[in-house]
Amino acid sequence: MDKESLQGLVRAKLSNYIFVIVSNREPYIHNYSGDKIECIVPASGLTVALDPVMRACGGTWIAHGSGSADNRVADEHNRVRVPPEDPSYTLRRVWLTDDEVDKYYMGFSNDVLWPLCHIVYQRPKFTTTEWKTYVKVNKIFADAVLDEIGGRKSFIFIQDYHLTLLSGLIKAGNPQAITAQFWHIPWPNREAFRICPWQTEILEGLLGNDLLGFHIPYHCHNFLETVDRSLESRINYENSSVKYKNKTTCVQPFPISVDFDRISAESDRDEVQEEMRAIKERYHLSDQFIGIGLDRIDYTKGVPDRLKALDILLTEYPEYRKKLLFFQLGEPSRIKIDKYRYLNIEIDGLVEDINRRHQTAGWIPIIYIKEHKPPATITAFHKLANFCVVSSLHDGMNLVAKEFVSSRNDEDGVLILSRFTGAARELEDALLVNPYSADDLVKAMVTAIKMPRELRQKRMMKMRSVVRENNIYRWAGDIINSLVKLDRE
Repeated sequence: MDKESLQGLVRAKLSNYIFVIVSNREPYIHNYSGDKIECIVPASGLTVALDPVMRACGGTWIAHGSGSADNRVADEHNRVRVPPEDPSYTLRRVWLTDDEVDKYYMGFSNDVLWPLCHIVYQRPKFTTTEWKTYVKVNKIFADAVLDEIGGRKSFIFIQDYHLTLLSGLIKAGNPQAITAQFWHIPWPNREAFRICPWQTEILEGLLGNDLLGFHIPYHCHNFLETVDRSLESRINYENSSVKYKNKTTCVQPFPISVDFDRISAESDRDEVQEEMRAIKERYHLSDQFIGIGLDRIDYTKGVPDRLKALDILLTEYPEYRKKLLFFQLGEPSRIKIDKYRYLNIEIDGLVEDINRRHQTAGWIPIIYIKEHKPPATITAFHKLANFCVVSSLHDGMNLVAKEFVSSRNDEDGVLILSRFTGAARELEDALLVNPYSADDLVKAMVTAIKMPRELRQKRMMKMRSVVRENNIYRWAGDIINSLVKLDRE
């Protein structure tokens, strides 16, 4: 399915409905830069994936306004048309206080639900105050949705773990609303989730949805088992549904993807070519082997393990000294949370130590770029790389892997991909690794460096075919078709 096909589907199936996406993160952020206002795209797989869907479908995206100039550009109804260069849908912003952000987002969302769902041995931090604020903010979002849709028939597409209570609140105010929620991170096994003191409230909130989507069947099964052990409900494993308090929720896998055609086309733009030339000139690139890691700095992404593997590679394969250059791009996030602050300190120390021990005159092995970079720069690094390392310790999908593949219209480059990502189920021609094993990572990097061009191209062509076919428009179309089917039943 392509953009035009999705547009046709929307016209045919949703013409009588208001279409609304709700998420914590907004797709465009307006910030002051001196006296000027600049608009940036945040480092978020969720917003990068959903923006092309909204461009195709139109409608309204409701999200937290987090930019310093967000309020300045919004109208009296808290709305602004986006994207700035070609407005095609409405962004409605929800305003939260600093205290609400600290407790709802930094606190309960990312210091409880995030570590609870990612099996990376980080203990969740449960506090009643943060839970109460989480409930309060979900109600704030519900009020914004209900104000937007009035009493009209609507499809409400809720995103992720920040808004687990939203569907029930919406339906209480508008019983005609059809709600779907997509869970962008893993769902853990029932034993992991049962330690949450508010598991009943969260599960009941999610079961307010007509449709609940996960990336892969394994996460769907984990959710069904969690509900089965926690609530007095009827589980139908055959058709993957839950009946709870006379309400049926369909639970299905929908592997999310990217806008393959757009990314592939934009990788040939003059702006990208200019960025490639600038990077080559700045870092004196000639015939070195280039490796890249592109991550939001998060403890689930396995960045320290990746760097330690590079250290071992340079020790055991000294012939690659001065020939290998690894760029680690990472935008710091959630640094108010202790775990993230300590992670940033750890990564800084590893980079400094590895470079100190292996550097020679005019060469250091790791260049750490710790700042937000625009899409053209990211794509330039994609195209310059001999290999890209995605070594997540646990991930729902990981769209960095699919973006790398989509950008390589030269059909070259090697993807080193963690087995513990949803993307590994589709991108079987990547070099699949156990990110906890340094030996596995080292072996994959050496294999990538030595791989003949013909084999690189063969594997990349297969991966590009998979992402091209299973693109973001097909993902959205499958969800819309499922919603329409549920509405007719």
